[in-house]
Amino acid sequence: MNEATMPASWDQFALEAADPYCIDFDEAVERLRPLGWKRLAILGDSVTAGVREPRPGYWDASFADRLRLALAAATTDFEAVNLATPFLRAREIREQQVAAAVAFEPDVVLITAGGNDAFLPFDSWALRDDLTMLLGPLAAAGARVLTVGLFDLPRSGLVPAEHAGAMAARFDELDDLTAAITADLGGIHIDTHRHPLGADPDIYSSDRIHGNARGHAVAFAAIVDTIAPRVEATR
Repeated sequence: MNEATMPASWDQFALEAADPYCIDFDEAVERLRPLGWKRLAILGDSVTAGVREPRPGYWDASFADRLRLALAAATTDFEAVNLATPFLRAREIREQQVAAAVAFEPDVVLITAGGNDAFLPFDSWALRDDLTMLLGPLAAAGARVLTVGLFDLPRSGLVPAEHAGAMAARFDELDDLTAAITADLGGIHIDTHRHPLGADPDIYSSDRIHGNARGHAVAFAAIVDTIAPRVEATR
């Protein structure tokens, strides 16, 4: 996916502006500003690579690009790299992306991993090890690790009923594993898996797998709400 750039005008995104589950971009910038992060590395699979579908009334930008652009607006001398590649499993993300991410010397890392493992039955201990070996070196290098959960696709009605139950259990387990490992490493897990819209078919693309532009807008708001203090209104 090509990286998104700032739009010339926000007027075309009226639906997003009125969506209670989204966030105004300028507000997001102000809430992120105190964090002071200057180097962002983005790792993972198609979710952080930005695979999505446009949605009229919403800015066609992934949540990773939204975070990149907001942090860039919040600080000076900001740099970012997106190493995410679609269709990779957790072990492949570790093998192909961690070394480059560590070499970039990020102070914050945004990552999604394990979704491609969870589409089919997986060995829980093996996936735990893969996630630990993926996230551990990033935290050890001094980066604050931000992991983002998957929306609750199996309960959206978009997955055939004969597969939905087992898939839901796997997605739940993946989210629990990721949250626990992230916490152990001093990172922050963004729990989009249990988001109020997580199982709403309206946030998904027509491929019935990835989020659409609304889904990414919703995920970005959840990221900001989780990692950034709310700016109090001043009189």
